[in-house]
Amino acid sequence: MSSIPHRTTTLFASSLRIHLSSSSSSSTRETSSSILRSSSSPFFNLTRSLYFQSLISFSPSDIPKKQKKRAQAEQKWQVKPKMDDPSESSDRSASIVAEAVNNQFGALSLEGNNTNVPSLPNQSTSVQNLVWKPKSYGSVSGSQAVSGDVAPQKSSLNMSKIFGGDLLEKFTVDKSSYCHAQIRATFYPKFENEKTDQEIRTRMIEMVSKGLATLEVSLKHSGSLFMYAGHTGGAYAKNSFGNIYTAVGVFVLSRMFREAWGTKAKKKEAEFNEFLEKNRMCISMELVTAVLGDHGQRPLDDFVVVTAVTELGNGKPKFYATSEIIAFCRNWRLPTNHIWLFSTRKSVTSFFAAFDALCEEGIATSVCSALDEVADISIPGSKDHVKVQGEILEGLVARIVSSRSAKDMENVLRDHPPPPSDGANLDLGPSLREICAAHRSNEKQQIRALLRSVGPSFCPSDLDWFGEESIDSHSKNADKSVITKFLQSQPADYSTSKLQEMVRLMKDKRLPAAFKCYHNFHRANDISFDNLFYKLVVHVHSDSAFKRYQKEMRDLPSLWPLYRGFFVDINLFKSNEGRDPMALKSIDTAAKDASENGGQQGKDGLADEDANLMIKMKFLTYKLRTFLIRNGLSILFKEGPASYKTYYLRQMKIWGTSDGKQKELGKLLDEWATYIRRKCGNEKLSSSVYLSEAEPFLEQYAKRSPKNQVLIGPAGNLVRSEDFLAIVDGDLDEEGDLVKKGVKPTNPEPAVKDAVQKDEGLIVFFPGIPGCAKSAVCKELLNTPGGLGDDRPVHTLMGDLIKGKYWPKVADERRKKPQSIMLADKNAPNEDVWRQIEEMCRKTKASAVPVVADSEGTDSNPYSLDALAVFMFRVLQRVNHPGNLDKASPNAGYVLLMFYHLYEGKNRKEFESELIDRFGSLVKMPLFRSDRSPLPDPVKSILEEGIDLFQLHSRRHGRLESTKGTYAAEWTKWEKKLRETLGSNSEYLNSIQIPFESAVQQVREELKRIAKGEYKPPSPEKTKYGSIVFAAINLPVTQLHSLLEKLAAANPTVKSFLEGKKKGIEEKLERAHVTLAHKRSHGVAAVASYGQHLNREVPVELTELIFNDKVAALTAHVGSVDGETIISKNEWPHVTLWTAKGIIAREANTLPQLYSEGKASRVVIDPPVSISGPLEFF
Repeated sequence: MSSIPHRTTTLFASSLRIHLSSSSSSSTRETSSSILRSSSSPFFNLTRSLYFQSLISFSPSDIPKKQKKRAQAEQKWQVKPKMDDPSESSDRSASIVAEAVNNQFGALSLEGNNTNVPSLPNQSTSVQNLVWKPKSYGSVSGSQAVSGDVAPQKSSLNMSKIFGGDLLEKFTVDKSSYCHAQIRATFYPKFENEKTDQEIRTRMIEMVSKGLATLEVSLKHSGSLFMYAGHTGGAYAKNSFGNIYTAVGVFVLSRMFREAWGTKAKKKEAEFNEFLEKNRMCISMELVTAVLGDHGQRPLDDFVVVTAVTELGNGKPKFYATSEIIAFCRNWRLPTNHIWLFSTRKSVTSFFAAFDALCEEGIATSVCSALDEVADISIPGSKDHVKVQGEILEGLVARIVSSRSAKDMENVLRDHPPPPSDGANLDLGPSLREICAAHRSNEKQQIRALLRSVGPSFCPSDLDWFGEESIDSHSKNADKSVITKFLQSQPADYSTSKLQEMVRLMKDKRLPAAFKCYHNFHRANDISFDNLFYKLVVHVHSDSAFKRYQKEMRDLPSLWPLYRGFFVDINLFKSNEGRDPMALKSIDTAAKDASENGGQQGKDGLADEDANLMIKMKFLTYKLRTFLIRNGLSILFKEGPASYKTYYLRQMKIWGTSDGKQKELGKLLDEWATYIRRKCGNEKLSSSVYLSEAEPFLEQYAKRSPKNQVLIGPAGNLVRSEDFLAIVDGDLDEEGDLVKKGVKPTNPEPAVKDAVQKDEGLIVFFPGIPGCAKSAVCKELLNTPGGLGDDRPVHTLMGDLIKGKYWPKVADERRKKPQSIMLADKNAPNEDVWRQIEEMCRKTKASAVPVVADSEGTDSNPYSLDALAVFMFRVLQRVNHPGNLDKASPNAGYVLLMFYHLYEGKNRKEFESELIDRFGSLVKMPLFRSDRSPLPDPVKSILEEGIDLFQLHSRRHGRLESTKGTYAAEWTKWEKKLRETLGSNSEYLNSIQIPFESAVQQVREELKRIAKGEYKPPSPEKTKYGSIVFAAINLPVTQLHSLLEKLAAANPTVKSFLEGKKKGIEEKLERAHVTLAHKRSHGVAAVASYGQHLNREVPVELTELIFNDKVAALTAHVGSVDGETIISKNEWPHVTLWTAKGIIAREANTLPQLYSEGKASRVVIDPPVSISGPLEFF
């Protein structure tokens, strides 16, 4: 049986000289527990976590056989018995171990009897009494109902402990220093798929078809991430807490309880918060409101939808499966999402086909209806999207889950029916919008009003928002040295060591993330000189961080994942006499086992790569409003309509929007740009309320035609938000989450050129680094006899010789010589320059060709350290350089590092793909020999030292010259060492390079191909999806031609009919097919149902030709695939051969009726002709 290590028990007993018995009374345990909890000694905090972890690890052999059989029979949805308060049991037992480990019993005053002595479990104690049972979804009994709304209480806190005495500065890290870290709130890890969307789809279909997994699909609501961990655990947004976002979230969550529970709400709120606190759990939600800024549509009501339930008390976070979330939420009457499960090949292929059919015009009603038809299981959400948010649907999230998910879901739906809504018809008090409208003076006023309305169950204290009013001049931010001391201190438990490992790796690898530390006001009274408490927010700035961290996880599988929404409680403290190594070894082993086993997310044998397969799928009606209109406002008002057009065209190109929709949207967006600039002038429309202008415009545009209505989706009935919009101190990111002011938004992406045109001007430019040989290449190209193989003149502008701004000079030259080839001899290192080049191309009718030095790159930079070393070596060989960047330059190394970091954030693949997307071509200049040896360690080391120094310098001084500032002396030493190191490795650096003549020759040949219009750009590996309209069998043209020729030869009537129609028939035969279903006639689900046979060869038997003077078609009988007959939804399956001018193909459906009326002719094909073709979507 699992128990406390014998050594620990003995230590405790001998030190206190008290007999420990397993039969201690309940009152004894409660009394002793309260004594231990009342102590502020950090040692209790240390082993409270240690011992708690040790209790939860036990093997199957510890469970009696009968119990194991019963557990198997009941499966995991049997609600477990009510548990003891884990915080009490862990406090009680952990305090015992703390004393044994630290031998600090003098701090505890015990009387002469043993009534206050904690009862330590003995060997016969059942593990069932010790293990934490988080899956008891039931309410906590015995909670006190809250009688009424009460303003958040101000605790009696001694804030002078936090802000006085420089406690952190005086906390020195030594052998007695420990840290205890626990995750307080978090959302799912973010896994960046390295596969294309098509590859992910294919793998998902394969896994479901083989019975290895189920595909789960959920609605993607337009809102913000909100996490709640209990009234003291805290409320959190994606990267922040204590702001308007979290205040709104708490208010809306509380209102959901009132709506669900009615008059019982106060009691249930208290029970719910107590349950979360006891079990250390976090609930993640999508917060959808009209007061926090516009997304795709202003919601009709304010609400939350639970998206994750997480256990945090057992080290590594454990996320509930969706069936478990629904059981949990239905027990507490919390809103759940609309979920669909697809567990067969037919259903999963139908799902993807249904999305492709709806992706450009889908709205909530049509999408939910189609998915309900094709899914194996559909679980409607607690909130109807149409009724609470509207018809504009952001998208869907599809992910791979366990193959048992469908069965588990059936059990949950059986055992947990949808709960009633007892408060639906009650007066719930002022709404969120009414409160925000009544308190418009400032953000603090709105927050206070919202928290007062919530009451004490959800907000007993407003410390996270305002701290202590009497000293609110102090910042809640803590010194950055918290992180340093956190990493230097000894971990108190296994979980802490794993969190240290995460933070240390992220800092070592320089991932784009911030580690923000705040004072933990809730623990102000517990603070002392050797016991400090903080909150840590891990803020990931870029998705590239998740991708790079993912790579590290593959190399080091024991790493914990990098979570989205990542908040950690940190306790730094001293242990005067250290730790007992024997006891800690045993405890840490148990903690490790429990954490790793308990932290698994139910992968059920799936490989990590498969378990994390997920794809987000968004609808064009939503993207029109958010990406194309809202996110394009800054470009439209700052750079003008031309740049805006470039932006929206590229977005649609990236999405793979169909040509028809691109044309329709282009017309709409051009009109929108003219309309809004005329109305607003030079004053940019706020993105927070952009729908106030966009929605009426879209409504009027949609009324012009049914086609416009389909393009835009439902518009109108605007909810006015200006009067109740929350006051947000910051901006909104793409997903609607808070971004602090001053953070540079993602640069909009311009339009893609499909190919380089032969009959226009050409700009050759170099996205490189000094030393990449651009000037030398330009000189060679300029002196090439015959130029680039055509009659266009070649000329160049050398950046180092141009006074003033370079790129406007290039633009002037382009206007003077529009048909020429310009060699732009200057480094073009960032997207701002690329946009200028694109604008030049648009205005002067030119193409642009980027020339880049070929290099493998790193995880976050398109240029490798090998390339950087060669470029630096070349620069330091120069003399009398026109730009004064040569061996005589005292800061040449710094300048190259500055250029190198301008490319930071993109790996090589991303870098090349973006250039191809923007300019339609890419020329690689060879740099290295393929058989070169690795970069010598001294060279690698000096470059890494320089990169680290550059990071320090730029964080403190920005772009200040290296010869100035705090690190001037360090830069001087490094520059000297750089020259010495590269000089001593000159033979190696020369030997690894491709001969310059060979590199120039390859660049010249590629540019000649481009100049002649013969260049075909490499694929950027992006999959294009168009909107599916119908399913059909595509038939081979040659066999149909052969059939018609035979019919004409055998039948004079057919021969006569075909005469003069050759061109029209050939045009039809190029697209010859047998339509199986059309989404306008038969519905999306009917079209999608053929997805399981996509690209399979289907036999078709042609039996007769029916024709008249307007249309002709062949009767078709569709065969079977794998024994399953393919049934066409058309009453008369046929192949249309020809239509007269002005006659649409749909008229062919009338031929059988016309023949029966004597208005058409028929020729029987005897014997019938069998041909086959692939089943495809069109």
